[in-house]
Amino acid sequence: MLIPPQEYRKSPEMSSGIQEEPVPYVEENIMKPLSVKQEEIMIKDETLHTSENPKEPENPGLLSGTFTCPESEKYVSKNARLGKHTVHIQKKHFACSECEKCFKTKGELAIHERIHTGEKPFACSVCGKRCGTKSELTIHERIHTGEKPFACSECEKCFKTKCELAIHEKIHTGEKPFACSECGKCFRKKNVLTIHKRIHTGEKPFACSECEKCFKAKVELAIHERIHTGEKLFACSECGKCFRTMSKRTLHERIHTGVKPFACSECEKCFKAKFELAIHERIHTGEKPFACSECEKCFRTRSNLILHERIHTGERAFACSECDKCFRRKGTLTLHERIHTGEKPFACSECEKCFRRKGTLTLHERTHTGEKPFACSECGKCFRSKSELTKHERIHTGEKLFACS
Repeated sequence: MLIPPQEYRKSPEMSSGIQEEPVPYVEENIMKPLSVKQEEIMIKDETLHTSENPKEPENPGLLSGTFTCPESEKYVSKNARLGKHTVHIQKKHFACSECEKCFKTKGELAIHERIHTGEKPFACSVCGKRCGTKSELTIHERIHTGEKPFACSECEKCFKTKCELAIHEKIHTGEKPFACSECGKCFRKKNVLTIHKRIHTGEKPFACSECEKCFKAKVELAIHERIHTGEKLFACSECGKCFRTMSKRTLHERIHTGVKPFACSECEKCFKAKFELAIHERIHTGEKPFACSECEKCFRTRSNLILHERIHTGERAFACSECDKCFRRKGTLTLHERIHTGEKPFACSECEKCFRRKGTLTLHERTHTGEKPFACSECGKCFRSKSELTKHERIHTGEKLFACS
């Protein structure tokens, strides 16, 4: 039997003439790579034993305990951290076959591909809604649990996601980093800016499959589609009336609570909604931005313009189911229908007399209160209604509307 040749290693003792025991030949010992620790020891050992023409290592951090990123020249304290730091220079090897977007990991690519395939593997156990990722499902489930783990340090308002909190905090800082290149208007969210830009471009990429009406935002389309489906998700806790949007329910609930948070700076009159205040303020400013294309008469609101235009077109879209009489306004039809039904929903708190119209009740109540809010500018005489004042003013003007035939 052949005995493999013996191999000897030098040790500090060999310099004094003492030989070390032979180490048996093992194939796997040949060209075995050294560990990082062993390499560091060898480099330090060479540095200690080399006094003449010391050679500077390629990465000086090996001596100091710090390591230099070859791309950014940034110093990091540990070799492991260097690995993490160099993420920014790693190639993105995994490309999407649909849109060619690239990703660092196969897992990230798989999640992205669900956008194209429509795959939503994670289902909510409460409502069955499906999500593309587990994190999306976790956020969705907070709707049911009511969990809002992210609190604002300024006002303590809580949010379901860290992203929602970050957007909210911009209210306190006043930060609006996203500016429109057309009009300069600034926004807190990038997606709100994107939707705003469509006002300038006229782009409406979201079309209704039922009536083909188009919208700037997907959420606008979703709300519109509820007209066709009849879906009304938001119910009033007081009267049970249902609404298509949460904002409409909030406005309705103020009828019950009496909250009117929007006050006019001129007359201090308060309103339930901001748009109601904006319309009211036009009384003070005299602004009438909506002009009739036929007679150029101007109006404070678009709805008033639409009603006026029906005078020119002769359109009477609202027909009574009892007598077929037609009306330009739905409200006028509702009042008319009470003639057939006998309904008088407005009762006087003093004498319990009932009326079909709220305006008629208001006039009647002035009989009890003695209120006469309409004063003549000529003689100072006061009246309960504007129509009574108008008739009186003709005495001063001498106007006679009705001629004998």
